[in-house]
This record gives sequence, structure tokens and C-alpha cells, in this order.
Amino acid sequence: MDFEYQAMRSFADSWGLLFMTVTFIGAVLFALRPGGKASADEAARIPFKED
Repeated sequence: MDFEYQAMRSFADSWGLLFMTVTFIGAVLFALRPGGKASADEAARIPFKED
């Protein structure tokens, strides 16, 4: 059991961290893309459409 834990821990420390970093950078780039302002503004107004 100790070997399985060490193997999973090693995987998470290397590839898991890389995956989370790439995913975070992708999400930031998606949110800050040049054509995204109009759709973000429209989505921000959704809760107030019925008022």
C-alpha cells in the first residue's frame, strides 16, 4: 500500500500540477480574450433582466 501511495503522490506532484497550471492559464486566457467583453457583459446582466 505504501508503494501505491508514493506512486500516486509522485504523479500528482508532477503531472497533476502541470495539468492544473495549464488549465488555470487556459481559463485566464479564455476570460481575457479580445472578443469576450460583449458576451461577458451580457452574461453579467442576466440576473437583472426581469427587473
